[in-house]
Amino acid sequence: MALRKNNKLSQAAALKQILKRCSSLGRKQGYGEEDGLPQDVPKGHFAVYVGENRSRFIVPISYLTHPEFQTLLQRAEEEFGFHHDMGLTIPCEEVVFRSLTSMLN
Repeated sequence: MALRKNNKLSQAAALKQILKRCSSLGRKQGYGEEDGLPQDVPKGHFAVYVGENRSRFIVPISYLTHPEFQTLLQRAEEEFGFHHDMGLTIPCEEVVFRSLTSMLN
């Protein structure tokens, strides 16, 4: 049980780090244009890159609580890890991602 809790804490810490880099949360904590953060991401949202062409989507942070989106995050961690400079990349076809996000809205 402690191992599961510890794993969730490390995943939460990694997600927080990614969100600092690719969302408006980072700007509130001292990151800004000089750090290369996107200025077009509204408060409460973050950018993800999806599909072969790595199309960019802006999604609400509330998606992080949905089990379906959490499954995508686990796949992203397994395939790419969370320690890279590019924004969060989701290993999923664009059409599937669009379908999922339309259901979450």
